[in-house]
Amino acid sequence: MTGPRPSRAADPRPPFSRPSRLDLSDTATLRQLWHLQQAAYAVEARLIGFDGIPQLHESLERLGACDESFLGVRDGTGLVGAVSWTRSRSGVLDICRLVVHPDAHRRGVATALLDALDSIEPAELTLVSTGTANLPAVALYRRRGFVATGECRIAPGVTLTLLERRNA
Repeated sequence: MTGPRPSRAADPRPPFSRPSRLDLSDTATLRQLWHLQQAAYAVEARLIGFDGIPQLHESLERLGACDESFLGVRDGTGLVGAVSWTRSRSGVLDICRLVVHPDAHRRGVATALLDALDSIEPAELTLVSTGTANLPAVALYRRRGFVATGECRIAPGVTLTLLERRNA
């Protein structure tokens, strides 16, 4: 006879909110986004061996003035994920940033953000790029139906993978 199954320990991290639009004219939101992006792009810089990622060196003012739309996800600690995009006049959706705080990795934050983006901004063609050596990001996009269309060399030994997804 066996005893009761050991219960899985509950995830001690707080659950995250539904994605919602971020208002970068709100100073507190802008600061949270800037800190989030610093933490997230530091991880990508280590993964791809390149610390010249433009957003890693972006000033608070420049971030606040960008022409991108943003969705964010929060938990009890604050902003833990964000996605930004632009849409061309021809309707192409370009994902500009997808950032998740390192403490929130593997919790479904990126998936929730991309699901919300697909829901509010459906597109026949969606484009994104990521560091080729950022294997978790490349895998995430591939799971979501993106296919690699090329690579772009940004520094010696460092490339970006260009991906797209076409919807009927």
